[in-house]
Order: sequence, then structure tokens, then C-alpha cells
Amino acid sequence: MHYHLITLNCRYSHSCLALFYLRNELERHLPGCRVDMSQPTINDPYYDTLLRISGNEAEALFFSVYIWNGAYISRLVRDLARVRPDLPIILGGPQAPVLAGLTDRCTVIHGEIEGVADSFYTDLQQGRLRPAYRAVSGRPFFSPYRPQDFAGPLANRLIYYESSRGCPFFCSYCLSSVKHGVFHKKIETVQQELAAILEQRPVLIKFVDRTFNDDPHRALAIWRFLAARPVGTRFHFEIAPDRFTGEMFAFLATVPPDLFQFEIGIQSTDPETLAAVNRKMDVELAAANIRRLVRLDSIHLHVDLILGLPRDTVVSFRRSFNRVFELEPHHIQMGQLKVLPGTALGNEAENFGIIYCQQPPYEVLATRWLDHRTIGHLHAFGECVEAFYNNRFFRSLWRYILNRREEPFLFFQELLATAKEQGFFELAHTPELLTRILCELAAGRPDRELLLELLRYDWLRCGHRLPPRYLATTPASDIRAEMRQKLPQNYPGLFSYRDRDEFLKQRSFLRLSGAALREIGLSSDDRAGTVCFLPEQTAGVIKHSRAILL
Repeated sequence: MHYHLITLNCRYSHSCLALFYLRNELERHLPGCRVDMSQPTINDPYYDTLLRISGNEAEALFFSVYIWNGAYISRLVRDLARVRPDLPIILGGPQAPVLAGLTDRCTVIHGEIEGVADSFYTDLQQGRLRPAYRAVSGRPFFSPYRPQDFAGPLANRLIYYESSRGCPFFCSYCLSSVKHGVFHKKIETVQQELAAILEQRPVLIKFVDRTFNDDPHRALAIWRFLAARPVGTRFHFEIAPDRFTGEMFAFLATVPPDLFQFEIGIQSTDPETLAAVNRKMDVELAAANIRRLVRLDSIHLHVDLILGLPRDTVVSFRRSFNRVFELEPHHIQMGQLKVLPGTALGNEAENFGIIYCQQPPYEVLATRWLDHRTIGHLHAFGECVEAFYNNRFFRSLWRYILNRREEPFLFFQELLATAKEQGFFELAHTPELLTRILCELAAGRPDRELLLELLRYDWLRCGHRLPPRYLATTPASDIRAEMRQKLPQNYPGLFSYRDRDEFLKQRSFLRLSGAALREIGLSSDDRAGTVCFLPEQTAGVIKHSRAILL
């Protein structure tokens, strides 16, 4: 028997953990069967993908279905049923039940493949599959990877790993709320499996545990195990920000930069909104813990807000954004609420006046508290935050906004208006475009000159040799000529008389006011000065060229 396992990822760098579980179960129950895998992306040309799948000689097709690929797979299944009407098609994954009944030859697996009864494999082998099979939850699960996978279907891809299944929370918008209980692998099993994966030296292992630190003691044990094996691999975790202990913070203070990444779901800071979706979180403790993590400056922090939750108004969403911005995470994601079939929120959507897209990923279009126009405006607001904030380009500017106690939401509202005037949403979001739009915004402000100085500083410390035309003041040649006159023949730590000329040729220099130097932390008085940008990078999560005041 020959089976073809397929999913469509968002990017080529992604991989699908479910296909590897499925492969192992097929080979375990049907010894001697042949199994291949395909992982194209949702951005691949549809017709080419269809031809590759329909031309396969497999005796059954298996699709792993999620909200991001559900529409694509639905189209594939309908067309495959027309050109290969006798080919069985089996659908699994969280979105699979929505596609049930697409064709007479379509079978849906409800639940994890490890929990499916032996009768499924018997029926598959004998060609008499039923429309649906339901899995028993809570069965043991083990890492499905083999050493040869890393040179084959996992080559140059992210590695997904789960040390637990389920979630301790019951947020009404999440599919995890449908199932009760959290199932943890034994620590010894996790360590053995991770050790085998780390032998292959992957670039990134992404833990798919819904709440990795639901058991802080267990999370700390895994972190310690990973930190003791420095192989150049990074690790990504989804964490609850209010489930940290002092012992965890003490350990994290010893972790080097670029080892761990944390994805933190805040969703909202409004108590009524959180209660409406059954989200349990101590907001004050969560904020305090995120601040502590930021101060460590060693763990990349990705904080999520959700737009369109029940009872969330413009006022409460504004408060949530300001609160999160003030925490200074490295990445702020403002995603739309997705009203997933089968969730409690999906069943209650009408009661909340929620209108949402009828095709995956089921994004919210309006609620009783946010009309469609407002949702659209806040979505554009989020796109603006994504483009301008979620990079390393303007970190001095964001710190300045906070230091002068300017409201972040209002600043980004004004930035959005300026961006729209400049045709931002129709253009490539290059650093040059982002900086030019910020210059346009600065032109109408009383602190224009200081903002432009900060933008010049941020531009040069991101590795650019020269500022763009609209930011330049003094020609670079003039600044170098001035430095040639002023700098001594020997400058300990920078150059000696032998390499002085080469140093002046290769380095960038910027003249800044005393106010700008105070803002960026290079001086504490009012005197102007010249900053030199060196090739070495700063330590910490966000890397910049090291800058010194000459």
C-alpha cells in the first residue's frame, strides 16, 4: 500500500508535526506500507500543486487541515474528487471536521491519530472507509522524528515539538477549550527526545505546548536541560505571563541572549473583556513579570493582543495597547479574533453581535462594541504597529515617546494618518519608506529637530553607512574632515597613528545635540558631541552597531 501525506504550510521554513505522527502510526499498523510526504505552501500556484498531487500513484491521500490552509485544501479535495473519483481522501487536524462531506470518498479523523482505533487501519487496507472515525484522547505520544528526517522532509525547516497536550485555561475562542485536561510527558522522556533532536543541530525548536509553563517546576527543569546543551539552537515557547516563580527568574537571569524566545498571550487588559471569553489572568502580575523579562534583555518577547473580543471597545482596546507598549516588548502582535467552529465563542457569536468571515481563518468583521468601519481602522492601526515597531530600526524613538509620557496609541494614530497620506499600504515597507514617513510626521511637531536627530542615530546604528537624503544634514565628508582635525593621533581602544586614516574612512560619525545625547543615554549634560558607530554589535536581544561618544 502506498499513502501520500500532505499539508500546506504558510512558509517553506515551516513543517507539520502531524504528518510525522501519522507516518509512524501508518507504518506501525500496516507494516510494509510506503509513505511519502509533501509540504507545499499556501502561496504556491494552485494548479501546479493540484497536478503534483493528482499525478501521484498513491492509493490514498491524507491531508492535515488547519485554519490557514483549510480553504486551499477544500478546493484541492473537490477537484481531486473529480479527476481521481476512486481515490480515498482522509482529512485530519483541527479544521478537518468543517470539510466533512466534501466528497463521497472523504473520511474525517476527529482527534489525535494515536487515539484512533485499529479498525480504521483495517478499513483503510480493505478499501471500506467510513465517513468518520473518532479518537480516544489521552493516549501516550512520543516524538515522531527519525534521524534521517532532518536531511529529508525537515531539512532547513523549523522543528516543532510538544512536551504536553491540552491547556489549563478554557478561553472561549480557542479550540483547546473544547478538551479538558493537560497531558504531560515524563520529564525523562522529554529530555531523551530533545537530546536526540539536538544531535541534528536544528536552528530553531518551537514548542507547541499551549501553555508551556502551566507547571513552573516542570518548565524550569526543561529550560535547565536545554541551557546545558549549547548547540546553537534557539527555543520558542508559548507562556502564561502570570505563571513565573522567583526560581524561574533567577535561572533566566543566567540564560545567554538568543537562546529562548517567549510568545506571551495578553489578548486584553480589560477585566470585562477577559471575563467575556473566560480568560483567567492576573493582569498586574503579568505586567510586572513581563517588565522583569524585558530588563533581562536576553529573551525575545512577543506579546499578543486580539482585536474584536466581546465587550472590547475602542476605549478598552486603546488602554490595552498603551499598557502593552509601555512594557517595551520586542514584538507586539495585534491579531484579529478568529471565530473558530466548535468553540464556545463560535456558539455564542450571535449573542455578542459578532459578524465574521464565513471562510477560514474566520476573522472578525464587527461586534456589538466595534462596528465594521472601526474594526477596519484598528486593523490598519495594527498593520502600522507591525511595520514600524516590530523591528530594530526605531528603538530610540519608542523610548523617547515613553520618556516624555506621550500616549503611544495617539502617536500611532497620527503615524497611521501620515502613512495613509504617503500611500504606505500600496508600497513595499522598506526601512527607507518607514523612515521617510516618520520624518513627515516629525515635520508637524514642536520637537521636530530632536526627533530627526533620533532617527539619524537609529539609522546609523542599524548598520547603514550614510543617512538617506531626507535625513542628511552635514555631508559625511565634512564630518570626517572635522574628525581628522580634532581627533588625536592615538585613541586608546579605537585606533593608533598607524591605522588612524583607515579608521576615519571606515567609520560613520554623527553630530548630536546635548538633548539627543541625553535621550539615547550617551551623555548627562547639555553639551553637543560627535558619535562614532563601530562594527561590533551590542549585546542583548536587539542588535545594533555599538555607538560611542568621542
